[in-house]
Amino acid sequence: MVDRLPRASELNTEEKAALTSGLSFWESKGIERAGIPSIYLTDGPHGVRKQREGGDHLGIGDSVPATCFPPAVALGSSWDPELLESVGRALGAEAQTEKVGVLLGPGINIKRSPLCGRNFEYLSEDPILSGRLGAALVNGLQSQGVGTSLKHFAANNQETDRLRVSADIDERPLREIYLRGFQHVVEHAQPWTVMCSYNRINGVYASENPWLLTRVLRDEWGFDGLVVSDWGAVNDRVAALVAGLDLEMPSTNGVTDAELVAAVADGSLDESVLDIAADRMIDLVQKVVDHQDADASYDQDAHHALAREVAARSIVLLKNEGVLPLQPDAAGTIAVIGEFARTPRYQGAGSSQIVPTRLDNALDEISALASEATVSFAPGYVLDDAGADGAAPSAETLTAEAVALAQTADDVLVFLGLPAEDESEGFDREHIELPAAQTALLEAVLGASDRVVVVLSNGGVVRLSGWADRAAAIVEGWLLGQAGGGAVADVLFGAVNPSGRLAESIPLRLEDTPAFLNFPGESGHVRYGEGLFVGYRDYDARDAAVSFPFGHGLSYTTFEFSGLGVTGSDAGIDVTLTVSNTGDRDGREVVQVYVAVPGSSVSRPARELKGFANVAVAAGASEQVTIAIPNEDLAYYDIERARWVVEGGEYVVSVGASSRDLRASASATLDGDAGLATLTAESTLGEWLKHPVGGAILSGALAQMGDSAMAGMLADPSLMRMVESMPLNRVAAFPGSPVTSEQLDQLVAAANGAAVPA
Repeated sequence: MVDRLPRASELNTEEKAALTSGLSFWESKGIERAGIPSIYLTDGPHGVRKQREGGDHLGIGDSVPATCFPPAVALGSSWDPELLESVGRALGAEAQTEKVGVLLGPGINIKRSPLCGRNFEYLSEDPILSGRLGAALVNGLQSQGVGTSLKHFAANNQETDRLRVSADIDERPLREIYLRGFQHVVEHAQPWTVMCSYNRINGVYASENPWLLTRVLRDEWGFDGLVVSDWGAVNDRVAALVAGLDLEMPSTNGVTDAELVAAVADGSLDESVLDIAADRMIDLVQKVVDHQDADASYDQDAHHALAREVAARSIVLLKNEGVLPLQPDAAGTIAVIGEFARTPRYQGAGSSQIVPTRLDNALDEISALASEATVSFAPGYVLDDAGADGAAPSAETLTAEAVALAQTADDVLVFLGLPAEDESEGFDREHIELPAAQTALLEAVLGASDRVVVVLSNGGVVRLSGWADRAAAIVEGWLLGQAGGGAVADVLFGAVNPSGRLAESIPLRLEDTPAFLNFPGESGHVRYGEGLFVGYRDYDARDAAVSFPFGHGLSYTTFEFSGLGVTGSDAGIDVTLTVSNTGDRDGREVVQVYVAVPGSSVSRPARELKGFANVAVAAGASEQVTIAIPNEDLAYYDIERARWVVEGGEYVVSVGASSRDLRASASATLDGDAGLATLTAESTLGEWLKHPVGGAILSGALAQMGDSAMAGMLADPSLMRMVESMPLNRVAAFPGSPVTSEQLDQLVAAANGAAVPA
């Protein structure tokens, strides 16, 4: 603990302005006269990427060694907040050791399209899952006295034109899909900082968007930390400060500091606004220095072991026709095919690249576990970074070698995936195909063996529909960090029973994806035309075929659900059930709770994930599971009332093992929120009649007026269908209408002033 730092009121204008921008690429400015030190912020989110002294501009590839944990694409598939909290604690310990005050992460943007080049840094296509897992990472990291930077706020769902593009999103999907995860993390984990994104949102840069940074983030969600820009995201420093951006990064060598000072001097910027930002920066510095541990250290071996455990828990077994797990003590032959087995792709490209403390590969780890088997290897294809000396062998030669190996092997493991140049920060993918050389290799190997296990390494989903039906097993390995090779071996040989579940749907083809016709936009705009129907919400609403659905994942054991109980209350819905392990191996099941509102007055997906639990169940045993779904997760955003609303009525609750594998359903009835939508003269006749108060008032008024053309229309179903979409004032203006303008005003006043019936 250090002495209290001075407040902004004790600084001059130049010092306050200096506090709100960077000293260098990674350090904030300190004020030596006032005893305010600089602090170090550095990239995560799956490792501590601290630039070496004298390193290159970005520090990419020139950072101090740190544990490279699995990136978010893998962590999301664990569906395990406790596991992610343990990763956060480890990251915090390493950040403390390196004297880092704020680690820039986690990233929780929604995977709107599989083409987004940065999807490997994001958790899911679902905001409930992203929010829960993001909060766990924040809680774990900040428990070590290191701040987080929740990013990228908001709607950073593509890399194409990312510094300028306007994400044009209607308010309901913006609130319910793209902001909901951020809201959960802010309200339940209180990150020290939030990082604003590069892009515009509905035409306004995130960095200078007062609706986003002040009204929503601070006034509605209660955020009391610091808002930092993404590196280079500030378009207008003065406008950004007024909107609620506190810290511009990186340094501009004092250029934009001078703009703030000049704006205060000429009266265009109230100095009190600068005071607020400077005080927030001082508060952040105070937190960092109060929690600094000069003696911090960490155990590299223990963190590597944790990275291996987490990676194994993140692997998704997509398909298994009885060939897995392999038996570690069985004599036989195993063919390992694919350069990725020897030269792992374990993290994404761009600003998040970690220099690992060590690096495992699957080939060595498989050889170590297969103690009695003969393991042979064929590269099958060439990677640009494989480092082969001399001329690379031809594709034909590599394929022939692989096929010859597969023909004589008892089991064939084929490692495929995306090379680094296919997906990275800074650009979007053009397709979701595996490299042609790899698919050609796979076709040849599938023709040589009926026991082919495909192991994938990829940061974004790839098309599997051309061959998935012919592979005996498919292991989705994502990008698994530095210990991924050992984790893959653990799953293949059953040392770890796979429990990962898909955090994003795998489509049959790119053309089926919800954003296909609205990605990446043009002329500086991208229209989120799919609205609420992102990922599985779209596929399930259309009952569209997919390769593998959201939430899917297999185990080496089997589970049954029973005894479903669903209870509604003023707080939300409580779900209880029993999960039984009916197999002969210990395992973990992810119980997924989906909710539908069949009588909803607004458009909703067929079902939405609202809760989940990751449950360890011993072989032959059963576990009782309780999942609470709070009202905040059941609510929809009411545009007319500009607030979240829990509808009254029936809620159908389904539990299952994916969005397409629902095992049991039950209903609960909720009273819903008090208050009704406001009716106006512009409200349609249908809206009036469906309104529980306005409908009765209008019908009663018409009955008192006797026979009229309007009463006749209400009594005729065919006429009613024709006019129900017309505003009431237009209907009232028809010849013969008994409703005068004064009476219409009285109806509106009565409908909006009446009490809600009990």
